[in-house]
Amino acid sequence: MCRNIKTLHNFKPPATDEEIRASSLQFVRKLSGFTKPSKANEAAFDRAVEQVAGAMHELLDSLVSTAPPRDREIEATKARARAAVRFGTAKSVS
Repeated sequence: MCRNIKTLHNFKPPATDEEIRASSLQFVRKLSGFTKPSKANEAAFDRAVEQVAGAMHELLDSLVSTAPPRDREIEATKARARAAVRFGTAKSVS
């Protein structure tokens, strides 16, 4: 799976349309191998992004969880801390 695709389920507030579309775009890019499709493939590429986004909306709307919703700021802080350890950055992760 592409590293840029983020978990969107069980957040408060829920995932936005922009977040879902960005993940859909990354998914289609990964599957197709295109960062930006040619003019000949552009319509098929855009249609695939919209179909994946629709499927993601349907999935996220139907999933249930007994876990408390996650906080975006806390998750972002955890991700920065993991990146600091992984890449050895000297930035503060407060």
